[in-house]
Amino acid sequence: MATINVRRVYDDPDPDDGTRVLVDRLWPRGVSRERAAVDAWLKDVAPSGELRGWYHHDRSRYQEFDARYRGELEDGPAAKALAQLRELVRGGPVTLVTSVKSVEDSHVPTLVDVLEKSAPPPAGR
Repeated sequence: MATINVRRVYDDPDPDDGTRVLVDRLWPRGVSRERAAVDAWLKDVAPSGELRGWYHHDRSRYQEFDARYRGELEDGPAAKALAQLRELVRGGPVTLVTSVKSVEDSHVPTLVDVLEKSAPPPAGR
């Protein structure tokens, strides 16, 4: 399986990042496209504005947020964006780039889990 890294958009890019994909619905405030150094912006893979507003990083709601977000990823534009992201992951290392302050409390851990569970098994198994 290809490597999936996570990095905040405010951190400097790393030579080992591979394909850098912004996975936020909104462009990060105060960050130029050059500074972000992203290869793709898959905003539809991020939670809907409605879900994001409901959750508002309230850790007590995380379990329900996780379930709702997984549901969003199964249909419509989110599913299409997830398919594009899966293709990028199959092609080599990918770094999911986000502007959230607390990555652990965001949609990113769920997205990484979905990507890792849907990855094809390594060759020869």
